[in-house]
Amino acid sequence: ALQPFDLPASTRSAKPGSMAPFGSRVPLAEPSWYQNLNTPYYNASHVAWRAKLRDFFEKEVEPIVDDWDKQASQNNHAACGDYVKRMYAKSAHYGILPACVGKPWPAKYTTAAEPEGYDYFHELINVDEGTRAGGGIAWAMMGGLGIGMPPVINFGIPGDRSLQDRVIRECLAGEKIICLGITEPGAGSDVSNLACTAEDKGDHWLVNGNKKWITNGIYADYFTVAVRTGGPGSAHKGLSMLLIERDSSPGITTSKMDCMGVWPSGTTYIEFDNVKVPKKNVVGKVGDGFKQIMYNFNHERWLLAAQAARMARTCVEESIAFARSRRTFGKFLIEHQAIQHKIGEMARQCEGLQAWLENVTFQMNTMSKEEQNRKLGGHIALLKLSSSRVAEFCASNAMQVLGGAGYTRSGKGTKVERIYREVKAYAIPGGSEEIMLNLAAGQFGFVTRRAPDPRDKVIKQLKEELKRVQSKM
Repeated sequence: ALQPFDLPASTRSAKPGSMAPFGSRVPLAEPSWYQNLNTPYYNASHVAWRAKLRDFFEKEVEPIVDDWDKQASQNNHAACGDYVKRMYAKSAHYGILPACVGKPWPAKYTTAAEPEGYDYFHELINVDEGTRAGGGIAWAMMGGLGIGMPPVINFGIPGDRSLQDRVIRECLAGEKIICLGITEPGAGSDVSNLACTAEDKGDHWLVNGNKKWITNGIYADYFTVAVRTGGPGSAHKGLSMLLIERDSSPGITTSKMDCMGVWPSGTTYIEFDNVKVPKKNVVGKVGDGFKQIMYNFNHERWLLAAQAARMARTCVEESIAFARSRRTFGKFLIEHQAIQHKIGEMARQCEGLQAWLENVTFQMNTMSKEEQNRKLGGHIALLKLSSSRVAEFCASNAMQVLGGAGYTRSGKGTKVERIYREVKAYAIPGGSEEIMLNLAAGQFGFVTRRAPDPRDKVIKQLKEELKRVQSKM
């Protein structure tokens, strides 16, 4: 067990106060450790990793974001597919992709250099820096990989280790794309009611059904899919996960969905029509699908919270920068107290969210995955809920600060306009806000005893009466 102040080497910080300022000089535009404030979490390795990521995203990604968004909105699949493939390849060249699949660094499957003392704070920096350009770009470049690959790495494909090795290596090298297929037209957060079936045909599985709102699905070469291998009424006990290869599996149809935001991510409707999948393509064990899905959720929700936190902070940065340059009624917009208060309230919520996010990240750093799943489900649920609400609040208020500029899909308001239509993609996917509250209430055991329901007494009486009537027949 850890003793007080006896932290793992990867979490020991540099000497307090030794971090040089980094990034934007707009107040509160960056997390506090970028602002030359003391930190217990970050060290020289994190500083070097952050610089590498900022260099990549500023040089390679930000110049194409606006056009990528535009092409996606016009359903130019060829152009978007080209962007996805190019950015995956360049991300791999920079050695970024292995930092999308959690801890530890997947050294067995990649030649990319591991940052010294790699931990969840390195991954947090990757997510944070990758979302400065917008949520849709972050989902396009690391969304499918970040949620579709962990089940394959964590549970493996015991029936075909060579397939497991090939899939992981190709995806981490930016050569192939993977996605996670769980949500269906009739089942989202209610995972136990998934209807997509995989019928045992002896030497193969026959998969039939649909998946909906699947990130990166239209571009994917591999699908990590939750299917029902149990019979009717098997609920969560009848779920398994399969690794399905597009090229060798006729009967797969993918269609881009027209959604409110995160356009570059390629949100997809998938149809499986009598798709034959080798029996050996089971992820982990048959019947363990529900456990694998739940195991994956904490990491996914933490990723979404980190992205939402950066999007909210971008709204603060854009609001201050705009208000400092815009003149109204003979003074700069930022001089109006109402605007100062509006931005101050946004920044207050961003700072609180960042502190919570980093605390949860520290907990993840000092726990095994089993302990994380046992202890952090409720905490991460509330973190995700808070992050989406903070992002939505900041996007709405930034829109008010920028006015017509924020309403326009070009010019000074481009980032705010993009974030405003993307925030709902954080309030719903990965577990809606309402589900997160229910989950937290259950995880923390809010209810210790239930009051008697008067209807139970009536039901009992009716059952007894029914028995009496049946006994006389």
